[in-house]
Amino acid sequence: MARVNYAHGKRQREIASKQKREEKLQRKAERSTQGQNGVETEAEGAVDATPEAGSTEGQTGEAQAPSQA
Repeated sequence: MARVNYAHGKRQREIASKQKREEKLQRKAERSTQGQNGVETEAEGAVDATPEAGSTEGQTGEAQAPSQA
């Protein structure tokens, strides 16, 4: 009869918990950058609200929705 390899199970749990921690840190970093980008986009929006005559820079003709991963 085969023996149970407890060390393998422990290692798998450690890997899973490490992966969860990394994903949590990544989500936290994304939230903080979205907060910072929100402030920047408001400032950029004020500049883009008054385009110069004949300027088409930054205009694609499509509304771009913010992407959420």
